[in-house]
Amino acid sequence: MTAPEGSQGFGLSTTARAALLRRLSRRQVAAEVPAAPGPSIAAGGPGRDLSTLPGAADIAMVREAGAALGLENPYFRPHEGVAGARSVIAGREVLNFASYNYLGLNGDARVTAAAKAAIDRHGVSASASRLASGERPVHAALEAALAVHHGAEACLAFVSGHATNVTVIGTLLGARDLILHDGLIHNSVAEGARLSGARRIAFPHNDWQAAERALVAERRRHGRVLISIEGHYSMDGDVPELARFAAMAARHDALLMVDEAHALGVLGATGRGVAEQCGVDPARIDIWMGTLSKTLSACGGYVAGRRALVDWLRHTAPGFVYSVGLAPPLAAAAQESLRILHAEPGRVARLQANAALFLRLVREAGFDAGRSAGLGIVPVILGSSVAAARMAALLFEAGVNVQPILYPVVPERSARLRFFLCCEHGEDEIAEAVAALVAARRRLAEAVG
Repeated sequence: MTAPEGSQGFGLSTTARAALLRRLSRRQVAAEVPAAPGPSIAAGGPGRDLSTLPGAADIAMVREAGAALGLENPYFRPHEGVAGARSVIAGREVLNFASYNYLGLNGDARVTAAAKAAIDRHGVSASASRLASGERPVHAALEAALAVHHGAEACLAFVSGHATNVTVIGTLLGARDLILHDGLIHNSVAEGARLSGARRIAFPHNDWQAAERALVAERRRHGRVLISIEGHYSMDGDVPELARFAAMAARHDALLMVDEAHALGVLGATGRGVAEQCGVDPARIDIWMGTLSKTLSACGGYVAGRRALVDWLRHTAPGFVYSVGLAPPLAAAAQESLRILHAEPGRVARLQANAALFLRLVREAGFDAGRSAGLGIVPVILGSSVAAARMAALLFEAGVNVQPILYPVVPERSARLRFFLCCEHGEDEIAEAVAALVAARRRLAEAVG
């Protein structure tokens, strides 16, 4: 998606380029572009035409718009080393705000040593489902540590965070059941609900009262009910009223599941997550879900809760029973990261101070940061996919790496840049990033004017 030098929009006139960008902004489907001469893979019938897959036209239009703007694709950029507060992309060091390495533990020598020791002892892979012959002592050790972290009776680790939600929800619920979830819930929850066959109701973001109205109206018609929320929402950086949701779940005999993917190590005075942040007894939450790929600098997911649930999932969840066990070096890295989190709470304090500073500075500069609590994630909402893409390109040119979030991932009016802060960012680096934002906004305004 890189425009050739001197192309000025791949040969499109100013009028044509403007028309294209208007189509993108209005989220219209792009017109079909005639294919180059040659054999078609769709020959034999429409069933083989993969260009008609859902969303394919949208992807094609985004590429066309990028070409018209002369913008390089901001996605899939290879980082040449550890992606922390700084990173190296295409041989150039940049300030990095596109990593979930919140506490700087990915690349920590102690975490790396733990992973290497696990490789020396167990090899790289578990080599089988844990039910068959892939169980290793490091799995039980990690699960025990995570259970203690969440104040839960037991824990079960999976090879993927996304697959954790899909398989747990897909196994736990059935056609007679109901899932109520936040309107901004992660895709993995929606996919798990779809797999389960349960009725699905989305309530407005963080609106526990709307959720309760739905419960009052629908509870008696269903068997098991699951309420699914996140501890720290990855698009907006805000936090739910956890006590309200916990009380509501108890009143209506419903299970409450909280996704802590972006909350572990980020929320609470010591990084224990949304329960600590909100002063709620973690035992009031039925199912804690989390990932190992962010603060814990590994890869995988887990659920923590009552022992009866964990034991049942261990023998029934397809994503666990029929999948290879978590790779031992990943389990060891996650366990060591968790140990460091508990031993060094100053990392959490630095992260939260950095996020609060960034939030204050962007708001003082006149940017819309939405509902962000300033705890690790701060969006800069620009209201246009085109503006977000161009701002991201200008920032990268200035040495600041941040990802644009465009339609259809978010509504067009909510298109944004999403900044992930790290405990290793310095105050001067944060000020530099905000100054680059201001300069990019000015350049964009000048170009439009």
